Amino acid sequence: MNTNTANLVTEISTSNTDPQPLSVRETQMQNLTELLVEELRSQIGSASRMQSVASRIAMEVERICSKSDRIQNSGEVRSWQLSLARHRLQKCLSYYNLGSKQGRIELHSILSAIVYRYISPPQSHLGFQARYSLIEDFMQEFYAESLKAFRRENQLPDNYTPRTLLELSEYMAFTDLYAKRRITLPNGYSQQLIVLRAQSFAKRQPAETAIDIEQAFESAKSEEGELQQRSPAMQQVRSQLVSSTPDPTDAVLRDRVVSELLQYLESQGQSDCVDYLVLKMADLSVPEIDSILGLAPRERDYLQQRFKYHVEKFARASHWELVHQWLGAEIDQKLGMPTQQWQAFFEQLSPQQQQLLQLKQAQKSDDEIAKTLKWTAKQVQKRWSQLLELAWKTRNSEIQK
Repeated sequence: MNTNTANLVTEISTSNTDPQPLSVRETQMQNLTELLVEELRSQIGSASRMQSVASRIAMEVERICSKSDRIQNSGEVRSWQLSLARHRLQKCLSYYNLGSKQGRIELHSILSAIVYRYISPPQSHLGFQARYSLIEDFMQEFYAESLKAFRRENQLPDNYTPRTLLELSEYMAFTDLYAKRRITLPNGYSQQLIVLRAQSFAKRQPAETAIDIEQAFESAKSEEGELQQRSPAMQQVRSQLVSSTPDPTDAVLRDRVVSELLQYLESQGQSDCVDYLVLKMADLSVPEIDSILGLAPRERDYLQQRFKYHVEKFARASHWELVHQWLGAEIDQKLGMPTQQWQAFFEQLSPQQQQLLQLKQAQKSDDEIAKTLKWTAKQVQKRWSQLLELAWKTRNSEIQK
């Protein structure tokens, strides 16, 4: 079986020939497992199933290293084992620290961003909400596939299910990495596994699906979103990502900001900015983004300028409260400034700007502010946006010192 030596995370099958005597491999596995247990214990204390989780990570790492000609020929097999093991352990711990609920939201957000562009049939021109409906159906399939792969690669029974927070974190970390495995294609290029799955999913969708979904969401707008509540998966994700209720954690607030920004860009007819944002969230490089979107350098520069303009408008005008809440810079928190900086900021404002700020702090509506200051509603919005920009520059100038 040929192995892509440039890719250390491609799916690996079991070989019939061991590169080392079994006793040596067992000793290495045992040592690596013990090391991982100690690192787990140092970070989270005692936890149920710690030994089995560490053992599975060690098995996966040993399997990867034994199948990679690049690693075997490097003369630094042990160093590779430790590096890969710690990478997987930290990925697991990052989900563990988020907790069961927030960890699932984080994973779902990461993977949804990757497949967003690929999930709909070609030429369907689906909007944000319609794409998310398809993403929910696709992700349920992918999570089931990932669990089967997790059982298979770790030689677990077919009915195995994560039951502790550590085991769930292990599975979420596996799914994260499994989704991003690079699969070599016949033309010599490679692609992430989840993207290939999403493209296959899109091809299975009949042409009528796009129309049905768009009509469903048009109905939902007039029925106050009642249609969205019929899908439990949709309800769970949207309640977290698009909820109007303030969320207690930074990660959920970030997801809300991203979700609202995507919808805002769609509403402004900036579908190319949506694609650009989604690809940036997937951590793709500039050349990869240019290739996917078919951009020449000048076109990319223009797109980036337009994207920046709309993001600034989103952050300082239409959705300033959500963005500032996410940044911990709400109006009742001195716009994120310490007391001394806030006082200096306030003193540099004109009397009208000071009054505008005080009215905002008093939670007056734009109409009430316009009446008090004898401005139009548009003037209120423009001058408030200017004031927020000034606050933004003041905060940044302090950070840069």
